[in-house]
Amino acid sequence: MKWDYHFGVNKPYQEVEDGFVPALRDFYENPDNYAIAPFQIFGNLWYVGDQKVTSHLIDTGDGLILFDTGYGHTTHMMLSSIRGAGFDPMDIKIIIHSHGHFDHFGSGEELRKLTGAKVYMSGVDTRLLREKEERALMAWGPCPDDPICWPDVLIEDGDHVVLGNTDIHCVLSAGHTAGTMSYFFDVTDGQKVLRAGYFGGTGMLGVYQAFCKKFDLPLDLCQQMKQTIQKLRGYKVDIMLGNHPAQNRTLEKRAYMLESGENPFLDSNAWIEFLTALEERRQDFEDKGY
Repeated sequence: MKWDYHFGVNKPYQEVEDGFVPALRDFYENPDNYAIAPFQIFGNLWYVGDQKVTSHLIDTGDGLILFDTGYGHTTHMMLSSIRGAGFDPMDIKIIIHSHGHFDHFGSGEELRKLTGAKVYMSGVDTRLLREKEERALMAWGPCPDDPICWPDVLIEDGDHVVLGNTDIHCVLSAGHTAGTMSYFFDVTDGQKVLRAGYFGGTGMLGVYQAFCKKFDLPLDLCQQMKQTIQKLRGYKVDIMLGNHPAQNRTLEKRAYMLESGENPFLDSNAWIEFLTALEERRQDFEDKGY
């Protein structure tokens, strides 16, 4: 089945900022309504996120790797999902955050204290947050007074994170933030090995000139995202992962999986189709002068 990737209507920046919290009000006040059952994507790769932000779990055979920890008020949902998938949260050894925004590292500090896991995040985004913590957008979230989850290990472009049977290639993917990272790794199911690709941030906040000026960020992130998309086209990906369900149709694909018995996450065309749709949206931002 072919999936179309749509990213919504591009709006002037002030409409986006003004509407951000109101659009999420119910989620902020009633997070349990947005929980979903964890599920196996393929082999040792699992989905343990919710309806608003993705989190993925890898069983490396020598401990667990968790990609992104969601919002600060959903830690209990994350723990429930990990247990529901048949794993013990205390086996998490590494937590990898895709970029330096509150909705992707929100539960990271609590999970680190609970599990003793090491937290990894982009060195670029970490340095930007050290300069100005407001760039994490904590004030836009449900827990504005929570601390930033500072990493134990800084990830730079080209680094590898290795645990057990898993070797994760880290690629700087600037655009959404200057330090957004993408991750590429093998996933195994018996003798079958497939390549997963996790694009760490495709939202357009960083493309808005008004946003970048407000938070004193590089003004060329729109062009950096273009370069990122061109670069990532060169990677072979069998399983495409994103960091918001709405962006890569996670929930629709899961529903299709349950209804049909087929696995739509196994699609070697999805990565390029997704990047093509993303570039079309980015070009629209550039054309409109946002």
